[in-house]
Amino acid sequence: MTLNRQPISVFDAVSKVVENVSHIDVETVKLEDSYNRYLAEDLTATHNVPLFTRSAMDGFAIRSQDSAKGAEFKVVEEVPAGSMSDYELKEYEAFRIMTGAELPKSADTVVMFEQANVTEDTFTLRKTFEPYDNVAIEGEECEKGEVILHKGSQINPGTVATLATFGYAEVKVYRVPVVGVLSTGSELLEVSDELERGKIRNSNTPMIMAQLERIGVHAKRYNLEEDNLETLLEKIEKMFNEVDAVITTGGVSVGDYDLLPKVYDKLGAEVLFNKVAMRPGSVTTVARAQGKFLFGLSGNPSACYSGFELFARPAILLMQGSTRAFAPFINAKLGEDFKKANPFTRFIRAEIDFIDGTVISKPAGFNKSNAVTSIAKSNGVIVLPGGTRGFEAGDEVQVMMTDVTSGVSHFQVKQ
Repeated sequence: MTLNRQPISVFDAVSKVVENVSHIDVETVKLEDSYNRYLAEDLTATHNVPLFTRSAMDGFAIRSQDSAKGAEFKVVEEVPAGSMSDYELKEYEAFRIMTGAELPKSADTVVMFEQANVTEDTFTLRKTFEPYDNVAIEGEECEKGEVILHKGSQINPGTVATLATFGYAEVKVYRVPVVGVLSTGSELLEVSDELERGKIRNSNTPMIMAQLERIGVHAKRYNLEEDNLETLLEKIEKMFNEVDAVITTGGVSVGDYDLLPKVYDKLGAEVLFNKVAMRPGSVTTVARAQGKFLFGLSGNPSACYSGFELFARPAILLMQGSTRAFAPFINAKLGEDFKKANPFTRFIRAEIDFIDGTVISKPAGFNKSNAVTSIAKSNGVIVLPGGTRGFEAGDEVQVMMTDVTSGVSHFQVKQ
């Protein structure tokens, strides 16, 4: 029964979600439309890189056997990028060569301009050189047929450059899923509505849509005309026909007005879990129906935010074959006391910074489950394990980096 609520650990809840993910379908897109998508196949090098042995520096191409500190060389020819030479170097002869130019076969090393004392037609060496110094050797980066990009890789700017290098004008990628978002609750007003007593503006729907946009996923908003079982069931059935996954907020508790557990029963959904040993968001529920996920997130904004990041985000990315679907975790020092103990794992919206060589994390202001402003201030989430004690400033904690694009306010490089 969906109302039999036995809390499971966050790890077990995430594992249940992962175990039930199935890949979305595949499509072919042009290179210029591929950014931020996920590869649906391994791609191999279509040629060696470098394609030929070339100079890695502006300088002089010589025979390493002639190199000795103080040795004098005569420049016999110039080889700019895009050119080549078949001239056979003789003893103490050199080519003037530019970065990227093919290294003539009679030379095996390149002397940087800064490593030579240059006159009008000659130069002397400031040091000796070994074979292939300052030279990029054919195939040293990768060889033809080698796997260069793996299935599930996200296409970032570097990936785009790699695809272009090997002539991939089109690539197979997983389709971007469409996720339907619906907030329940008769207390909700639209953003543009005037406030009324006992009512609040719906912040969850636009927040979830922004979280989906942040991971490059299409969001489709749905509105609930009447907050009753028949209308809600009809709306969710419509969503299942139009989207690849459903996210609802609110209505997942067991009160008289919380309808989603009844909807799951009506849909014949398999409820993976309906209570998680976490704060906030313990009533977070994830179900599967008609081969699609239904994420029932808390109506409290902070709990809703954490529930999305923990469960919906990785599932939606895994649907696209992502091999890096989880937000990164880092170790940090707690920046201030958090005395409140809790038997469940606690997720606290946090401000993360890098100060005096140490990553510092501190709660981002007001941190109850209904808080909104703390989400706006945060760029990560402190994860505090459940137990009987609180935590003090200086304790080492784990931080889930939910918003790596926001960065930190300090920049420091150790010398």
